[in-house]
Amino acid sequence: MIDSILNLIFRCSHRRLTRPVAPVSKAGQPRGKSYVVCLDCGKHFEYDLKEMKMGKAIDSRHDSSVAPAEKPPQPSKWKYGKYALMVGVVVGAFVKGRIARRAP
Repeated sequence: MIDSILNLIFRCSHRRLTRPVAPVSKAGQPRGKSYVVCLDCGKHFEYDLKEMKMGKAIDSRHDSSVAPAEKPPQPSKWKYGKYALMVGVVVGAFVKGRIARRAP
């Protein structure tokens, strides 16, 4: 809604565009049609490689227009357990040394 109101007032000419992008899967197979992105407003547009013309606007959240983001690797629970054990040993040795120094 706000996007359409702002477009009525400030109209982007879409003159600054990226190179045509063709999403590709991990296997190297094309996943969708080629598209370009306006560098001023960020809208995605279909792009015909044969006629070299920009087509209609694409919803930027559309699955075929953007490559999927990969999840960052999550640290394992064993890693946290290992660090907790090391901290426990160090704190235990420190406390044991202080108690041994206090005893007459």
